[in-house]
Amino acid sequence: MENNILNGMDRVDPNLRDEMFAELFLNQMMNNFKKSKILEEIDQSLKNKDKEAFFRLTEELKSVS
Repeated sequence: MENNILNGMDRVDPNLRDEMFAELFLNQMMNNFKKSKILEEIDQSLKNKDKEAFFRLTEELKSVS
């Protein structure tokens, strides 16, 4: 399926294609950053034995994934 998407991208204007790839890349990087921060907060909640924060953060992590 990915191959079909990439083949279709050959027909898209090169500038638009580059912009789309850049946007996808930035979105992925932002999601990775958010996940990383949430995981750090989860670790801290475990250290602090804060169940409420742990459950809230794990739910937040699910929505980012």
